[in-house]
Amino acid sequence: MNAEARLPQAPTGVVVPLDALRIQRALARRQRYKYVHPRVVPEGEGWKVVSPNCSRNVDPAGGEIDIAWLRPDDAAGWQLHARSAEPGAWRLSRQGPLHELLDLLCADPAREFWR
Repeated sequence: MNAEARLPQAPTGVVVPLDALRIQRALARRQRYKYVHPRVVPEGEGWKVVSPNCSRNVDPAGGEIDIAWLRPDDAAGWQLHARSAEPGAWRLSRQGPLHELLDLLCADPAREFWR
């Protein structure tokens, strides 16, 4: 058997969202609520981070809650949004390169995202 025959084959027609994968990998570095497993899901032009409820103060019923929304921005690179007090609304937090916004999201010194 040659080496080429042992390599895994990628499914035909599958598109890998590299930005989503980059965000998901960065979330492993977060400093808050390390015991939950957040997900990255499409949201408009960008990616939303959702997580199992970490605090009954945020959602007494439990379930998943919105953590952050990252969307591309031609002028600044990316925008990082935090959830607003109003359900389903977002508030712009920062703009900049994706790697810097991911560092901020993972550290969250002001508890803006991981409440």
